[in-house]
Amino acid sequence: MEMLPAAFASGWASGVNAWATVLVLGLLGRFAGIDGVPAGFQRTDVLVVVGVLCLIEVVADKIPYVDSAWDAVSTVIRPIAGAAIGALWAGATGDLTTVTLAAVGGVTALVSHLTKAGIRLAVNTSPEPVTNVAASSAGDVAVTGVATLVAVAPVAAAVVFGILLLAGLGALWYLASRIRRGWASFQRWRDRHAPTPA
Repeated sequence: MEMLPAAFASGWASGVNAWATVLVLGLLGRFAGIDGVPAGFQRTDVLVVVGVLCLIEVVADKIPYVDSAWDAVSTVIRPIAGAAIGALWAGATGDLTTVTLAAVGGVTALVSHLTKAGIRLAVNTSPEPVTNVAASSAGDVAVTGVATLVAVAPVAAAVVFGILLLAGLGALWYLASRIRRGWASFQRWRDRHAPTPA
């Protein structure tokens, strides 16, 4: 199954930024003539919508606590996007290959998303914004690189993804106490910014 590495790696990228993953793949398919990129990603309306959503996410992801709120909402969106991308790689025919690649993409996106969200909670315990912007920018670069690699060399992208995923899981373990502090801090921020009932 030559499509498995593509579903695996694009699932990882979707877990970090689903909109950027679709945008990069769509642009590469449409303007660089990369074969294998699902045609649906290359449509003008899709590129415009995911471009706007990508821009919103890039900005929101750089603001402490807003990034964690965005991650909370994205807990549903990113795994679904990973599953959809996996299914589209398979041609979305509804056969076992489609189901398998959708499952690989969705589960990979969920693990990647939870890893990213946990690390960002830990980063939010830092009092200055530079760390947050640096972590977000590193994620943007990684997603762009992996999504590009998925289109050109899916097996290499899967290897890179595997290394990034293991490094991320190691960072989660190392930062566990800071993640708990970050979660408590995020809850206090959310309570302060919650709308007051009328």
